[in-house]
Amino acid sequence: MTWEDLDWKILDRLRQGFLSGAAAEGPYWQSTEDLAQYDFTFAERIGWKWDHVLRELRQRGWVPPTGPLLDWGCGSGIANRRAVAAWPEAVTEVSLFDHSLLAQDYAANRLREATPDLPVRSWERGSKIATVVISHVVNELDADAAEDLQATISAAEAVIWLEPGTSDVAGDLVAWRERLRPDFNVIYPCPHQAACGMLAPENARHWCHHFASPPGEVGADSHWVKFGQRAGIDLRSLPYSALVLQRKTDPPNTPPESGCGRIIGRPKVSKPFTRVLACDENAVQTLELPKRLAPALIKKLDRPSAPRRLRWTYQNGIVTQLSDPNSNG
Repeated sequence: MTWEDLDWKILDRLRQGFLSGAAAEGPYWQSTEDLAQYDFTFAERIGWKWDHVLRELRQRGWVPPTGPLLDWGCGSGIANRRAVAAWPEAVTEVSLFDHSLLAQDYAANRLREATPDLPVRSWERGSKIATVVISHVVNELDADAAEDLQATISAAEAVIWLEPGTSDVAGDLVAWRERLRPDFNVIYPCPHQAACGMLAPENARHWCHHFASPPGEVGADSHWVKFGQRAGIDLRSLPYSALVLQRKTDPPNTPPESGCGRIIGRPKVSKPFTRVLACDENAVQTLELPKRLAPALIKKLDRPSAPRRLRWTYQNGIVTQLSDPNSNG
């Protein structure tokens, strides 16, 4: 597949189906060519979001449990390929499930091309699952599919779930978080294990979303620039919602992070301070970060590549101490 092979009739049909909600009405892949066109373009953009999440997980030292990985609702397979590339030593085999056999076959072939020695097969219900990866399925779930997904997650040791960063989808993911919290520890993005602060009535206008950044070379790549213009997509803006879980153990496998919080969405920068929507074990609330507090750190917070998980103390909505827990400095 090359840029010269783009078929805009296929791409326009697929994008319209996703935007209109028609994609939820049943299998939308009509041919292997549909999947190839999607995988080369729209799925690659989703892959940049996966890269952002997986990079932060690795920075924090988190590794999924060793064993079989299931890609539930695999589509073209972008999620499993990114996960295998991130943790080749942890994934012993990959199972694929999708309502489209075309998609399963395409995803299997792409993964075999990338990792020919890794066993790849169709998922057999009841088989062992170490980690389940889920990508962009929430708005396609009917009651039966949601029940099936619930049972699948309940059989897994870890979950890595990525969705669009819209308010409706983010709200659905929060509901899943609360449903699964009794049995799982929340690894990402939450800096705590308590109930989600977004559920407080005063936060009804907010939603839990984050921003990834594309690879640095994309902005200078004329093919991607032209694609973004033709598709009506801002390639610089990559909003997403995510949820990473690991089954609770005794002793706990995720020690509490004292004093850690997370920035939600985009910080708002002004001359004397940066204002952020902040999540920690106390609440989801607006905090002000005086620039004199940590000038080098605060200066870069409006960049998608900047740290979002921070250690802080605050009083009356003003941060008084601030540091990056992942920094060696």
